[in-house]
Amino acid sequence: MIDVKREGIILEKTDACFENEGVMNPAVIAEGQTVHLFYRAVREGNHSTIGYCRLEGPLKMVYRGKESFLHPEFEYESQGVEDPRIVKIDGLYYMTYTAYNGINAIGALAVSSDLKHFTRKGIIVSRFTYAQFEDLIPSDGRHTGKYFRSYNKRESQTGSGKPVYLTDKNLVFFPRRINGKLCFMHRIKPDIQLVSVDSLEELTYDFWINYFLDFSNHIMFEPRYDHESSYIGAGCPPIEVPEGWLMIYHSVCDTPEGYVYTASAALLDLENPQVEIARLPYPLFRPETDYELNGVVNKVCFPTGAAVFDGRLYIYYGAADKCIACVSVGLDELVNELMSYKK
Repeated sequence: MIDVKREGIILEKTDACFENEGVMNPAVIAEGQTVHLFYRAVREGNHSTIGYCRLEGPLKMVYRGKESFLHPEFEYESQGVEDPRIVKIDGLYYMTYTAYNGINAIGALAVSSDLKHFTRKGIIVSRFTYAQFEDLIPSDGRHTGKYFRSYNKRESQTGSGKPVYLTDKNLVFFPRRINGKLCFMHRIKPDIQLVSVDSLEELTYDFWINYFLDFSNHIMFEPRYDHESSYIGAGCPPIEVPEGWLMIYHSVCDTPEGYVYTASAALLDLENPQVEIARLPYPLFRPETDYELNGVVNKVCFPTGAAVFDGRLYIYYGAADKCIACVSVGLDELVNELMSYKK
């Protein structure tokens, strides 16, 4: 087993109106000794924006904004800009997030050259109803039968006629091009899927039709163990190490007391992330402390950002949908443990 050190709570809610219900699930990017942390801030009524704070080193906060950094501007995100992740590719920062309008939760993107001014690129994943999805993917295809389970929405519109799309979120880019292509993970329950494109302009309606017609070949990573038996989803942006892409993801299992969200780890091939090199057969860490066990949603460790300092991997996560906490682990120790479970 790996020695995981709990560094404790990094950020809690305040009385500020934009974050008076909770803070959670931060996007994290480190530059030198500075850690930029863009976090989901929730106000009463489950309305989310993105807040910002800055750390010096992995744990010491030196600045925290007093108002939201990014807030809804368009109808598709009218009730929430949620669960951001961030990477830097070719000199440009890519911040992905879940856009929520009270009905649909869908992956969207904003980009920046300076971490101060972000330009929205809109929704970049599919906007298909369940009926469209059902028509496109083969029910007898490789591993596709599970996509017809009840956790994927069935209805095509609300009572007032607004479209209801298949939930497609946990959108996370790899932090560099792979074989010249932009690659990102997204999640339609219960697996993680992979998209590879030369440019974002390829992500058209016709692209997604062809994608779903060949859906089996885009499934990147599937649940295997008991702690991930319900579903999994992309967590932190993958970290490149000599052995492969280190992926910290969230894993979910159903229990008599409800869902339990744990943080898990795997290694993927550097040139083909659909090739799994190894994964831990147990959670890297699970809800154990009071701040992880009790909150807005109980029993949740939801990792979304990571940074490496002095050979230690610091993993930032939402705890019980209430606060932001951090654990650290020796990077080499984690990779060596993973390699002991090599496929």
